[in-house]
Amino acid sequence: MSLRSDARSVLESWTAPDPAQEALRRDYLTYLDRHPDAMWRSCRSGHLTASAAVLDPSGERTVLTLHGRIKLWLQLGGHCEEGDPSLAAAALREATEESGITGLRLLPEPVRLDRHAVPCGGGSWHLDVQYAAVAPAGAELVLDAAESDDLAWFDVRELPEPSDDACRALVHAAARAVRALAPGDQAGEAVLRRASRSG
Repeated sequence: MSLRSDARSVLESWTAPDPAQEALRRDYLTYLDRHPDAMWRSCRSGHLTASAAVLDPSGERTVLTLHGRIKLWLQLGGHCEEGDPSLAAAALREATEESGITGLRLLPEPVRLDRHAVPCGGGSWHLDVQYAAVAPAGAELVLDAAESDDLAWFDVRELPEPSDDACRALVHAAARAVRALAPGDQAGEAVLRRASRSG
């Protein structure tokens, strides 16, 4: 399955949490239909991207990066690459590269969508597909200065400034999803094991 086909499958099967997210889901599918290169940054009018809110196993703390160009505290993520077999794999790769954490486990379905303007190629749009990822207990961060100006754990109730509403909305949605996988919840652990194998 191509990355574009995977994106279509993910978006067709995803149940949006509210009408605004449903409208975005439909817009993303229409965009995929109209732009054969919608997965790649070469699509100058906009392209699909993948990101993840990385949380600790309790869903109480999250990792944010201080973006080197935008100068905001944001979730981890970015452009899809040729070797990515799926949107989930792209989100997991980006989160691993930018956090330095090995053993991240991605929840199998997106938690949100967000479309935002970016300076790519002189001005474009990211149609971001956003996931939640769970870090191993006690995971330590490894800052890559080429990726960001700073990297840190934050309480999900006390996110740093400057950030933006989209990042805050993602962190809160991801925290709810992770907390639903309560410790000792065998069904929840099975979800994470399946996600780890498929990623």
